[in-house]
Amino acid sequence: MSTMTMRIDDADADIIRKYAKFEGKTISDFIRDAVFEKIEEQEDLATLRAAIAADDGTRYSHDQVLEELGL
Repeated sequence: MSTMTMRIDDADADIIRKYAKFEGKTISDFIRDAVFEKIEEQEDLATLRAAIAADDGTRYSHDQVLEELGL
């Protein structure tokens, strides 16, 4: 298992310690979760940007979708 070091000021460290404790997590678990949530948000943003770029403006009504699905 790897170890990573992060330098932050004492006030920020105190906030992180208190929030991790409030969440019932270790500091390591709290920071790992926060990092992966950030990565996931960036992946979602990239997917959204790609969808917007590929959007040809075609829209379907609710009834059209239901008909297409055979519902």
